[in-house]
Amino acid sequence: MGHRVTAAAQPAVRTRLDAADAEQVATTLQALATPSRLLILARLREGPLPATALAAEVGLEQSACSHQLRLLRNLGLVAGTRQGRSVVYSLYDDHVAGLLDQALYHIEHLRLGPQPPDAPEPDDTEPAPGR
Repeated sequence: MGHRVTAAAQPAVRTRLDAADAEQVATTLQALATPSRLLILARLREGPLPATALAAEVGLEQSACSHQLRLLRNLGLVAGTRQGRSVVYSLYDDHVAGLLDQALYHIEHLRLGPQPPDAPEPDDTEPAPGR
């Protein structure tokens, strides 16, 4: 997988960021700036999970996980559905998964370092030289 952004990976329409939207975006990005919340979102990306199981899987105390889930729910990043005595959480929608994907893609990009603009995109199907 290359790490240069292609035209297909860009949003089709870009709108100018106004002050009100900037505040909302900043609040969302602040929510994503906590490793425990990212772990919760990453686990929910794999599929819905009851709150108690989610806490165990991400290594948080139940009360700490509930606090983080409440914040994520209030920001529209996760949704909870009551099933009997427990609440099953899932990502609010595919946009949340996209935020995670873009953040991981960016980290990979930084890890690989800058590429010259005229460098060919690596082909993952060909074996490396000497193999």
